[in-house]
Amino acid sequence: MRIEARYNIQDILTKLAQLGVFTIKDAVKATGLKEIEVKLLLPKLRKRGFIERIEKGKYFVIPPKIDITLNEYIVANLLVKPSAVAYWSALSFHEFTEQIPQITYVQTTSRKKKQELEIFGIKYKIVRIKPEKFFGFQYVWIESYFGRFRVCVTDKEKTIVDCLDKPRYCGGIAEVIKALETRNYNVKRLSEYAIRLGNSAVIRRLGYLCDALNIEIELPQVKTRNYVILDPTLPKQGKVVSKWRIIDNVGVLDESQ
Repeated sequence: MRIEARYNIQDILTKLAQLGVFTIKDAVKATGLKEIEVKLLLPKLRKRGFIERIEKGKYFVIPPKIDITLNEYIVANLLVKPSAVAYWSALSFHEFTEQIPQITYVQTTSRKKKQELEIFGIKYKIVRIKPEKFFGFQYVWIESYFGRFRVCVTDKEKTIVDCLDKPRYCGGIAEVIKALETRNYNVKRLSEYAIRLGNSAVIRRLGYLCDALNIEIELPQVKTRNYVILDPTLPKQGKVVSKWRIIDNVGVLDESQ
């Protein structure tokens, strides 16, 4: 039996479209159908090109005669809760880099079975962190065909310290240097965030880079005999800087002199 014969498809699609993005439970509530009916109907609607799946259990209605997909920041915030657009994606959002990341980075405290996904041709990387490191956000509204979506992004200062914490997710320390050189951030908050993150490597990397770039910032001296690599994505070789217990394998001082 054709699905049109059992349901008023246009009425169902109209109700679902009003939700923007919806789950199976959302669809049950909006349409008045039973859960088993929704579970049987959605795959058929998708096959007919009426709806598209973001990931398992999350869908949106495709407007007729319009080739459209959701903004990657909107999708990123829908993949896991709580979440924030972070790392290289946040650097791009704040215009700290001219590079266009090929992956959208999502930060969360929740477990996600798949950390790497591809949705509508866009790759997503979900990075799980400890709850105490999940802070420093701003919320922005993004317009789409389906309405306005409130999206969470790490703020400028948190983006910088996050990238110092995990340089592999931002393209390396070179991208952090670009961000610091803009001076478009609050130095005091940057210092507070670096300390709050609880990673001595972040404090040392930030302190060293600020010295090299002549940025005045107050940071505690880390008492340790161990040295940390400035950029873990590069070979472990370079100048040894005793003040910050850093091995400069990027050559920051050479470039700044």
